[in-house]
Amino acid sequence: MMRSRFDEQLMKLNTELIELGAMIEYAIDSGAKALTERDLALAQRIMEYDREIDQKERDIESLCLKLLLQQQPVARDLRFISAALKMITDMERIGDQAADISELVLMMGATPHATELEHIPAMASAAIGMVKRAIDAFVARDSGMAGAVIEADDEVDALFDTVRQELAQLIARDPSCAMQALDLLMIAKYLERIGDHAVNIAEWVQFAVTGVHKGEERA
Repeated sequence: MMRSRFDEQLMKLNTELIELGAMIEYAIDSGAKALTERDLALAQRIMEYDREIDQKERDIESLCLKLLLQQQPVARDLRFISAALKMITDMERIGDQAADISELVLMMGATPHATELEHIPAMASAAIGMVKRAIDAFVARDSGMAGAVIEADDEVDALFDTVRQELAQLIARDPSCAMQALDLLMIAKYLERIGDHAVNIAEWVQFAVTGVHKGEERA
């Protein structure tokens, strides 16, 4: 009976993680949309939405601690819950960075963009895909899927390098665009960091499945 209740709570943890994942995916996507469409009202909503993400993270943390206290978990369960605790920290930081992007959009205001925004939305799309697949890998206990997320980070990094080069060229052509270019570069940097957090999540998925964390392998 006790184990049955424990398994139900583990399923609830899965569900809560999926919900938090959907929340941060929405925040990233909306931040990118607010940028491309210069939608300041949407940017403001995403900044406020970050409080809901923080609350969800606290709720999941509380659930994890209850699971640890409820019953002495077997090694596999302990890895799963420990990984979830690590993952939600990265997920909460992703929410923070989506809010930071929206804050920059507000600072930029309704001023027309000095350059075509092609690669920043592509970065946002790639980062969202990484986050989604990392969480799906956790739910499916799929180490191979997690490995594919880690490899996908190269695409986000390559896009960041492209954005950086394009913005440097923009500043060289028209120094009056420097402030906006720096804001756009910072947005791209936040998206790159979101990709890094997705990699962290994927590495914790691999730990949950295999019992080995990539960082330990490197040590």
